Parts: sequence; C-alpha cells; structure tokens
Amino acid sequence: MLNHKKGIFMPEPLEGITVIEMTIAVQGPAAGLYLRDMGATVVKVEPPLGDPSRYTRGRDNHHPNGSMGPQYAAVNRGKRSLCIDLKTTAGMQALHALLATADVFVTNYRAAALAALDLDYDSLKTRYPNLIYAAVNGFGPLGPDQDKAMLDGVAASRGGLIHHTGHSDRTPSLIGAIVLDTAGAMQLALSIMTALFARVRYNVGQQVQTSALGAALWLQQWELTHVGMTQASLPRAGSHHPNITGFYGVYTTRDNGAIMLAQVMDQESWDRLCIFADALELSLDPRFQTPGQRLGAGLTDADTLEVRRIFGRAFASKDTATWIEFLSQEPEIIWERVNSWQDVLNDPQNRANDYLTEIHVDGVGRSTTVGNLVRLSETPGSVKGDPPVLGEANNDILSSLGIDQAVIDDIEQHATATRVEWLTELQQIADAAAGLK
Repeated sequence: MLNHKKGIFMPEPLEGITVIEMTIAVQGPAAGLYLRDMGATVVKVEPPLGDPSRYTRGRDNHHPNGSMGPQYAAVNRGKRSLCIDLKTTAGMQALHALLATADVFVTNYRAAALAALDLDYDSLKTRYPNLIYAAVNGFGPLGPDQDKAMLDGVAASRGGLIHHTGHSDRTPSLIGAIVLDTAGAMQLALSIMTALFARVRYNVGQQVQTSALGAALWLQQWELTHVGMTQASLPRAGSHHPNITGFYGVYTTRDNGAIMLAQVMDQESWDRLCIFADALELSLDPRFQTPGQRLGAGLTDADTLEVRRIFGRAFASKDTATWIEFLSQEPEIIWERVNSWQDVLNDPQNRANDYLTEIHVDGVGRSTTVGNLVRLSETPGSVKGDPPVLGEANNDILSSLGIDQAVIDDIEQHATATRVEWLTELQQIADAAAGLK
C-alpha cells in the first residue's frame, strides 16, 4: 500500500486479511480498528439502526442532532459499513456470503444473542474451519456472569480498579477514561494476531475469547500479585499510588496546575530539587540518599506522610510555569505536567510521533482523533480513512458477493424503513416527555 508519509509503496502486515466485525461501543470496534490500521479490510456489519455509539454524544457536544458521535468516530475510521437486518433471510444470507470470504470474525454481542442467530462458534466452525472467531465480553466466557451486561466502569469496579482509586475517606472514584474497554480491545487484537500466526503455522482456525474483567486483572498484575504474596490491604491513596511510598505522586501548584513527581535518579539532581523546593533538610536526610529510598524503599508510613507534606507545600509555593522551567533543566528528575485532554491534542510530542490524525466526521467536518500508534520499520500500518456513514458500502459489498441488484435494493429499503420508524418513535417519546415538563 502507498505510504503517504514516505510517498512509496510498502507492504502492510495484514494486507489481504478480511475481517467481518459485528460489534458495538468500544471494546470490539477498537480491536477491529487496530487490524484495519495494520492493513486488513474491515467490514463493520451494522443493524438498520446502526451501532448505538453512532448516537453517543457525550457532554458539551453542540454539533447538530444526527451528526456522528465522537465515540463511533474514534474507533471505526477506515472501516466499510454494511447495514443489514440479520432477522431477515436476505440479511443473513448476505452475512454468510461475507463469512465465506473472511479470515476473522469479531464480535462483542452477547453469547445468547449470537446463539439465537446461529452465529455462535459451534455453529460456524464446521462451516468455516479456517475462520478466527474472536469474541470479547464483560466478564469472561465461563462462570455465572458470562452473559452479564457490562459498561466500562462496571468492569473496573468488579476488577478492583475503582476500589483503589480516589481518597481513602471518600467514595471510590471512577477512572477518567474508558480504560477497560480499551485494554480489552488491546487484548483482543493481540489474541487475534496470535491466532492468525497460529493458523499460518498449523493451518487451523480457532475461537479467541477475552474480556474487560480479564483486562482489568492484566492491568494490575503487579498490584494483585503483591496482595496475593503479602495479604496486604492497600488503601486508596488519593493523588498517590496505593503501593508506592515516598513522594511519588501528583502535587498542586500555586496557580492550581498540577505536576506529577515520580523519581530523582542521582544525588546532584536531588540536591538541586531540595534547594529549589526550600527543603534543604531532605538533601542530607539519610532516608532519601538513593533512588530506591526516594521511591519509598525502607520508608515508614510516617516518613511518607512527612515527605509528601514537604513537597505539597513546596509545589503550592510556586506557579506551574516556574516549576516547569526548573524541572525542564533536570533530565535525571522524572516528572511531567498533568495535562488536560485539550493539552494532549496540542502536545507537539504527539504530533511528532503521528499519534494524532485528522478525519472527516459526518455532520461535523474535519476533526482530530487518535491515529495509528504502532511503528514498524519495513511493514508499517497507517490510518486508512474516515469513519463510515451507515451502510455507505452496501452496494459495493453486496454486489461483489454476486447478490442481485433487486435484492440489494430490498435490503436497503428495509433498513431505511426500519430506521425511519425507530427515529419517529424516538421523536414521539421525546416530544411527549417535553410536554410533561
């Protein structure tokens, strides 16, 4: 494929791989997005109403009603949208015609719903023996909660992340991003790549199963192993880490900015930091003479509280810019400014690495989103295009499968009629609710 940055043709890792994606929200679609960036053709099969995340607007979204939601735009760029009704014979026949051409089937639909459509693994493996059947859910493929509904914060709560986030004397805090949906997608994409590699070696398709709960444990391997080994009860630590003592943490500056101070690698830098912080006594304190000690080795809880109070006062005594000016000249001090999402979008480091990209969003126009984050020197992936309008590839895909134009027209008309009916009912409900105010 043409690498637009270099202006030359370079092969991509998954060129020639076809992925049929039947997913909603983030955990499934984000896995498909990675495969697309790596060169796979990804067909997103959507019901007549589309993936519900098309309508997820979030806060302070002043774009017109009916414009594509940011959640959908974020994880579906470059895919081809096929809008069919799987409750109809024509829709199901079209899906099976697609599966006959596919290498990978990705889904995060509930297992019971898939079984009702005869789209569970056991129903498909005989018909498509080389297919990689990749399914992700909330709480794992086994156990009493295998088909329980999940949203990101629920899995984070079940997996222990929420219990250990926030202040010990307050209600636990949600994480400020959908971490487990995204981590679950990472695991799913990694598992799919592993299964594709195994198929090359052993000529066998197989089922791949991951979950958001499993991703929660994956993200906490150190913490969970620590508790398993020590039986310790790690309290919530506010702006610090529950399992790291010492000064490691986030501190508020005089102008209400925030700085993350993590580590000081050598004595000279430590001395300069202590002088700048008006805490010269720490420079000579035997408790903080090595990097290990400064990261908490051998410190008591009282020691930790003391050093955190000292740095808390120090950071609060100077503006953010003053701290950044000093810390920027100290390469052996590990620190960072605490950025907002707007700061992240404007960070030149992200631009330099192509971590951000521009896309066209239906009903919105040009917008910034996260790009391809993986760099391969000889077979690089790339951002492939914009998030699709619902059903925009219907005619191309269905005609390429040999389906008659009359049948294609019927599929389109049925999907449109179903969607209009639903939107009309939704508007009636909204109007009725407004009349009750």
